[in-house]
Amino acid sequence: MRILIVGAGAVGGWLAGVLSRGGAEVALLARGAALEALRADGLTLVEGERRETFKLAASHGAAGLPRPDAVVLAVKTYAFAEAAAAAAPALRHGPLLVTAMNGLPWWFLDRLDGPLRGTRLESIDPGGRGAGLLAEAHPVGAVVHASTRVEVPGVVRVVATDRLILGEPDGGASPPTAELSRLVVAGGVACPVTADIRTEIWAKLWGNASMNPVSAIVRRSAHGLLGDPRICELLRALMGEFARVGERLGLKLPMSVDERLAVTAKLGDFRTSMLVDAEAGRPLEVEGLLGVVVELAEKLHEPVPASQAVYALARGINPGA
Repeated sequence: MRILIVGAGAVGGWLAGVLSRGGAEVALLARGAALEALRADGLTLVEGERRETFKLAASHGAAGLPRPDAVVLAVKTYAFAEAAAAAAPALRHGPLLVTAMNGLPWWFLDRLDGPLRGTRLESIDPGGRGAGLLAEAHPVGAVVHASTRVEVPGVVRVVATDRLILGEPDGGASPPTAELSRLVVAGGVACPVTADIRTEIWAKLWGNASMNPVSAIVRRSAHGLLGDPRICELLRALMGEFARVGERLGLKLPMSVDERLAVTAKLGDFRTSMLVDAEAGRPLEVEGLLGVVVELAEKLHEPVPASQAVYALARGINPGA
Protein backbone atom coordinates (compact mmCIF):
# COMPACT_ATOMS: atom_id res chain seq x y z
CA MET A 1 0.00 0.00 0.00
CA ARG A 2 1.39 3.42 -0.98
CA ILE A 3 0.72 6.12 1.58
CA LEU A 4 1.36 9.85 1.33
CA ILE A 5 1.57 11.71 4.64
CA VAL A 6 1.10 15.48 4.62
CA GLY A 7 3.06 16.90 7.54
CA ALA A 8 6.34 15.65 9.03
CA GLY A 9 5.76 16.79 12.61
CA ALA A 10 5.27 14.74 15.76
CA VAL A 11 2.21 12.83 14.53
CA GLY A 12 3.03 12.67 10.82
CA GLY A 13 6.59 11.54 11.46
CA TRP A 14 5.44 8.93 13.97
CA LEU A 15 2.86 7.52 11.57
CA ALA A 16 5.38 7.48 8.73
CA GLY A 17 7.75 5.39 10.81
CA VAL A 18 5.05 3.03 12.08
CA LEU A 19 3.62 2.46 8.60
CA SER A 20 7.06 1.97 7.06
CA ARG A 21 7.88 -0.56 9.75
CA GLY A 22 4.59 -2.30 8.93
CA GLY A 23 5.49 -2.70 5.27
CA ALA A 24 3.86 0.32 3.59
CA GLU A 25 5.55 2.40 0.92
CA VAL A 26 5.50 5.84 2.59
CA ALA A 27 6.20 9.30 1.20
CA LEU A 28 6.11 12.57 3.11
CA LEU A 29 5.12 16.10 2.16
CA ALA A 30 7.20 18.53 4.20
CA ARG A 31 8.93 21.88 3.91
CA GLY A 32 11.75 23.94 5.34
CA ALA A 33 14.14 22.34 7.80
CA ALA A 34 12.01 19.19 8.06
CA LEU A 35 12.24 18.54 4.32
CA GLU A 36 15.99 19.18 4.29
CA ALA A 37 16.52 16.78 7.21
CA LEU A 38 14.37 14.05 5.64
CA ARG A 39 16.23 14.26 2.36
CA ALA A 40 19.66 14.29 4.00
CA ASP A 41 19.27 11.86 6.89
CA GLY A 42 15.89 10.17 6.63
CA LEU A 43 13.26 9.97 9.36
CA THR A 44 14.31 8.72 12.78
CA LEU A 45 11.98 7.39 15.49
CA VAL A 46 13.37 7.30 19.03
CA GLU A 47 11.57 4.99 21.48
CA GLY A 48 13.42 4.62 24.77
CA GLU A 49 16.92 3.50 23.85
CA ARG A 50 15.83 2.33 20.41
CA ARG A 51 16.56 4.48 17.35
CA GLU A 52 15.21 3.47 13.96
CA THR A 53 15.84 5.41 10.76
CA PHE A 54 13.72 5.16 7.61
CA LYS A 55 14.74 6.46 4.19
CA LEU A 56 11.53 7.80 2.70
CA ALA A 57 10.60 9.81 -0.37
CA ALA A 58 10.07 13.42 0.71
CA SER A 59 8.95 16.44 -1.27
CA HIS A 60 7.27 19.83 -0.94
CA GLY A 61 4.60 18.82 -3.48
CA ALA A 62 2.63 15.70 -4.33
CA ALA A 63 3.03 15.95 -8.10
CA GLY A 64 6.42 14.22 -8.26
CA LEU A 65 5.64 11.38 -5.84
CA PRO A 66 4.16 7.92 -6.54
CA ARG A 67 0.36 7.81 -6.75
CA PRO A 68 -0.86 6.89 -3.25
CA ASP A 69 -3.59 4.50 -2.11
CA ALA A 70 -4.11 6.63 0.99
CA VAL A 71 -3.34 10.23 1.91
CA VAL A 72 -2.96 11.18 5.58
CA LEU A 73 -3.35 14.77 6.76
CA ALA A 74 -1.22 15.11 9.90
CA VAL A 75 -1.03 18.87 10.43
CA LYS A 76 -2.24 21.43 12.95
CA THR A 77 -5.89 22.38 12.63
CA TYR A 78 -5.10 25.88 11.36
CA ALA A 79 -3.13 24.38 8.45
CA PHE A 80 -6.05 22.26 7.16
CA ALA A 81 -6.80 24.29 4.02
CA GLU A 82 -3.11 24.52 3.09
CA ALA A 83 -2.70 20.77 3.60
CA ALA A 84 -5.79 20.07 1.49
CA ALA A 85 -4.32 22.17 -1.32
CA ALA A 86 -0.99 20.33 -1.09
CA ALA A 87 -2.72 16.94 -1.14
CA ALA A 88 -5.22 17.77 -3.90
CA PRO A 89 -3.07 16.56 -6.84
CA ALA A 90 -2.84 13.12 -5.20
CA LEU A 91 -6.59 12.83 -4.60
CA ARG A 92 -7.84 12.78 -8.18
CA HIS A 93 -7.94 8.99 -8.48
CA GLY A 94 -9.89 8.46 -5.22
CA PRO A 95 -7.50 7.22 -2.50
CA LEU A 96 -8.48 7.17 1.16
CA LEU A 97 -8.13 10.55 2.85
CA VAL A 98 -7.28 10.08 6.52
CA THR A 99 -7.49 13.02 8.93
CA ALA A 100 -5.00 12.30 11.74
CA MET A 101 -5.53 15.74 13.27
CA ASN A 102 -6.83 17.30 16.46
CA GLY A 103 -10.31 18.81 16.49
CA LEU A 104 -13.13 17.86 14.13
CA PRO A 105 -12.66 16.86 10.48
CA TRP A 106 -14.38 18.95 7.84
CA TRP A 107 -16.97 16.21 7.21
CA PHE A 108 -18.00 15.81 10.86
CA LEU A 109 -21.50 17.31 10.50
CA ASP A 110 -22.19 15.80 7.08
CA ARG A 111 -25.03 13.28 7.38
CA LEU A 112 -25.03 13.63 11.19
CA ASP A 113 -28.70 13.50 12.12
CA GLY A 114 -29.59 16.51 14.23
CA PRO A 115 -30.03 20.28 14.16
CA LEU A 116 -26.73 21.09 12.41
CA ARG A 117 -26.66 18.35 9.78
CA GLY A 118 -24.49 19.44 6.85
CA THR A 119 -23.44 22.74 8.46
CA ARG A 120 -20.01 24.12 7.54
CA LEU A 121 -17.94 25.44 10.45
CA GLU A 122 -15.73 28.49 9.99
CA SER A 123 -13.51 27.44 12.89
CA ILE A 124 -12.57 24.26 11.00
CA ASP A 125 -12.45 25.50 7.42
CA PRO A 126 -12.71 29.30 6.95
CA GLY A 127 -14.55 30.07 3.75
CA GLY A 128 -14.87 26.38 2.89
CA ARG A 129 -11.50 26.43 1.10
CA GLY A 130 -10.36 22.99 2.22
CA ALA A 131 -13.68 21.23 1.80
CA GLY A 132 -13.98 22.55 -1.74
CA LEU A 133 -10.77 20.72 -2.67
CA LEU A 134 -11.87 17.48 -1.02
CA ALA A 135 -15.38 17.10 -2.39
CA GLU A 136 -14.60 13.78 -4.09
CA ALA A 137 -12.42 12.36 -1.31
CA HIS A 138 -13.08 9.06 0.47
CA PRO A 139 -12.72 10.26 4.08
CA VAL A 140 -11.54 8.17 7.01
CA GLY A 141 -11.32 9.52 10.54
CA ALA A 142 -8.31 8.78 12.72
CA VAL A 143 -7.97 9.36 16.45
CA VAL A 144 -4.39 9.34 17.73
CA HIS A 145 -3.81 8.14 21.28
CA ALA A 146 -0.05 8.59 21.49
CA SER A 147 2.42 11.08 22.92
CA THR A 148 5.15 12.09 20.48
CA ARG A 149 7.35 15.12 19.98
CA VAL A 150 9.85 16.44 17.46
CA GLU A 151 13.33 16.61 19.00
CA VAL A 152 14.94 18.16 15.93
CA PRO A 153 13.68 18.20 12.33
CA GLY A 154 13.46 14.64 11.08
CA VAL A 155 13.72 13.08 14.55
CA VAL A 156 10.55 12.13 16.45
CA ARG A 157 10.61 10.85 20.02
CA VAL A 158 7.84 8.45 20.95
CA VAL A 159 7.00 9.09 24.61
CA ALA A 160 4.06 6.70 24.87
CA THR A 161 1.67 4.91 22.52
CA ASP A 162 -1.75 3.45 23.12
CA ARG A 163 -3.61 3.08 19.85
CA LEU A 164 -4.70 4.65 16.59
CA ILE A 165 -8.45 4.37 15.95
CA LEU A 166 -9.74 4.40 12.37
CA GLY A 167 -13.31 4.70 11.13
CA GLU A 168 -15.32 5.71 8.09
CA PRO A 169 -18.06 8.33 8.51
CA ASP A 170 -20.83 5.94 7.42
CA GLY A 171 -19.73 3.25 9.88
CA GLY A 172 -18.41 0.91 7.19
CA ALA A 173 -14.99 -0.65 6.85
CA SER A 174 -13.79 -0.75 3.25
CA PRO A 175 -10.92 -3.08 2.26
CA PRO A 176 -8.44 -0.17 1.96
CA THR A 177 -9.27 0.96 5.52
CA ALA A 178 -8.84 -2.60 6.77
CA GLU A 179 -5.47 -2.80 4.99
CA LEU A 180 -4.35 0.50 6.52
CA SER A 181 -5.26 -0.86 9.96
CA ARG A 182 -3.30 -4.04 9.27
CA LEU A 183 -0.19 -2.05 8.35
CA VAL A 184 -0.36 0.02 11.53
CA VAL A 185 -0.69 -3.16 13.61
CA ALA A 186 2.23 -4.70 11.71
CA GLY A 187 4.18 -1.57 12.64
CA GLY A 188 3.63 -2.26 16.33
CA VAL A 189 0.62 -0.08 17.22
CA ALA A 190 -2.91 -1.25 18.04
CA CYS A 191 -5.33 0.01 15.38
CA PRO A 192 -9.01 -0.90 15.81
CA VAL A 193 -11.54 0.10 13.15
CA THR A 194 -14.70 1.46 14.75
CA ALA A 195 -18.22 1.79 13.36
CA ASP A 196 -18.69 5.00 15.40
CA ILE A 197 -15.71 7.21 14.61
CA ARG A 198 -17.61 10.44 15.35
CA THR A 199 -18.02 9.48 19.00
CA GLU A 200 -14.30 8.67 19.25
CA ILE A 201 -13.36 12.00 17.65
CA TRP A 202 -15.77 13.90 19.91
CA ALA A 203 -14.47 12.15 23.03
CA LYS A 204 -10.86 13.02 22.15
CA LEU A 205 -11.81 16.67 21.61
CA TRP A 206 -13.51 16.72 25.03
CA GLY A 207 -10.16 16.67 26.79
CA ASN A 208 -8.33 18.80 24.24
CA ALA A 209 -10.91 21.61 24.28
CA SER A 210 -10.40 22.14 28.01
CA MET A 211 -6.88 21.07 29.00
CA ASN A 212 -5.06 22.57 25.99
CA PRO A 213 -6.21 26.21 26.12
CA VAL A 214 -6.17 26.44 29.92
CA SER A 215 -2.64 24.99 30.07
CA ALA A 216 -1.44 27.48 27.46
CA ILE A 217 -2.99 30.43 29.30
CA VAL A 218 -1.66 29.60 32.80
CA ARG A 219 1.54 27.86 31.56
CA ARG A 220 1.03 24.74 33.66
CA SER A 221 1.36 21.04 32.92
CA ALA A 222 -1.28 18.48 33.89
CA HIS A 223 -0.46 18.18 37.59
CA GLY A 224 -0.42 21.96 37.94
CA LEU A 225 -3.89 22.15 36.41
CA LEU A 226 -5.52 19.24 38.20
CA GLY A 227 -3.85 20.03 41.51
CA ASP A 228 -5.30 23.55 41.72
CA PRO A 229 -8.92 23.39 42.97
CA ARG A 230 -10.01 26.58 41.20
CA ILE A 231 -8.44 25.62 37.87
CA CYS A 232 -9.87 22.13 38.19
CA GLU A 233 -13.33 23.65 38.74
CA LEU A 234 -12.86 25.69 35.57
CA LEU A 235 -11.97 22.51 33.68
CA ARG A 236 -15.15 20.88 35.00
CA ALA A 237 -17.19 23.84 33.77
CA LEU A 238 -15.63 23.69 30.31
CA MET A 239 -16.17 19.95 30.07
CA GLY A 240 -19.76 20.25 31.27
CA GLU A 241 -20.51 22.83 28.59
CA PHE A 242 -18.87 20.62 25.97
CA ALA A 243 -21.03 17.67 27.05
CA ARG A 244 -24.21 19.73 26.74
CA VAL A 245 -23.27 20.85 23.21
CA GLY A 246 -22.66 17.22 22.30
CA GLU A 247 -26.03 16.16 23.69
CA ARG A 248 -27.71 18.75 21.47
CA LEU A 249 -25.90 17.18 18.51
CA GLY A 250 -26.87 13.65 19.54
CA LEU A 251 -23.33 12.76 20.62
CA LYS A 252 -23.06 10.80 23.88
CA LEU A 253 -19.81 10.84 25.82
CA PRO A 254 -18.65 7.53 27.34
CA MET A 255 -18.12 8.76 30.92
CA SER A 256 -18.78 11.56 33.38
CA VAL A 257 -16.66 14.71 33.77
CA ASP A 258 -15.08 13.44 36.99
CA GLU A 259 -14.34 10.06 35.42
CA ARG A 260 -12.66 11.78 32.47
CA LEU A 261 -10.55 13.94 34.77
CA ALA A 262 -9.53 10.83 36.72
CA VAL A 263 -8.36 9.22 33.47
CA THR A 264 -6.38 12.37 32.65
CA ALA A 265 -4.71 12.34 36.09
CA LYS A 266 -3.43 8.79 35.44
CA LEU A 267 -1.55 9.97 32.35
CA GLY A 268 1.08 11.70 34.49
CA ASP A 269 2.39 15.26 34.48
CA PHE A 270 2.22 15.74 30.72
CA ARG A 271 2.45 19.04 28.86
CA THR A 272 -0.29 19.62 26.31
CA SER A 273 0.58 20.32 22.70
CA MET A 274 -0.83 23.83 23.02
CA LEU A 275 1.34 24.54 26.06
CA VAL A 276 4.43 23.37 24.13
CA ASP A 277 3.48 25.59 21.19
CA ALA A 278 2.76 28.58 23.46
CA GLU A 279 6.15 28.29 25.16
CA ALA A 280 7.83 28.09 21.76
CA GLY A 281 5.96 31.13 20.44
CA ARG A 282 4.23 29.13 17.71
CA PRO A 283 0.62 29.61 16.54
CA LEU A 284 -1.95 27.82 18.69
CA GLU A 285 -4.84 25.55 17.70
CA VAL A 286 -7.34 27.80 19.45
CA GLU A 287 -10.00 27.78 16.73
CA GLY A 288 -9.79 24.06 16.01
CA LEU A 289 -9.89 22.92 19.65
CA LEU A 290 -12.08 25.46 21.46
CA GLY A 291 -13.36 27.91 18.87
CA VAL A 292 -15.23 25.05 17.23
CA VAL A 293 -17.07 24.34 20.50
CA VAL A 294 -18.05 28.00 20.86
CA GLU A 295 -19.18 28.13 17.23
CA LEU A 296 -21.30 25.00 17.63
CA ALA A 297 -22.82 26.38 20.83
CA GLU A 298 -23.70 29.68 19.14
CA LYS A 299 -25.40 27.87 16.27
CA LEU A 300 -27.36 25.78 18.77
CA HIS A 301 -28.15 28.79 21.02
CA GLU A 302 -26.57 26.85 23.90
CA PRO A 303 -24.99 29.10 26.60
CA VAL A 304 -21.30 28.31 27.21
CA PRO A 305 -19.97 31.22 29.29
CA ALA A 306 -16.85 29.45 30.58
CA SER A 307 -15.88 28.31 27.08
CA GLN A 308 -16.40 31.81 25.67
CA ALA A 309 -14.22 33.36 28.38
CA VAL A 310 -11.36 30.88 27.97
CA TYR A 311 -11.66 31.16 24.17
CA ALA A 312 -11.27 34.94 24.37
CA LEU A 313 -8.18 34.63 26.60
CA ALA A 314 -6.62 31.92 24.41
CA ARG A 315 -7.13 34.07 21.31
CA GLY A 316 -5.46 36.93 23.16
CA ILE A 317 -2.23 34.97 23.68
CA ASN A 318 -2.24 33.32 20.25
CA PRO A 319 0.57 34.70 18.08
CA GLY A 320 -1.19 33.24 15.05
CA ALA A 321 -4.50 35.09 15.60
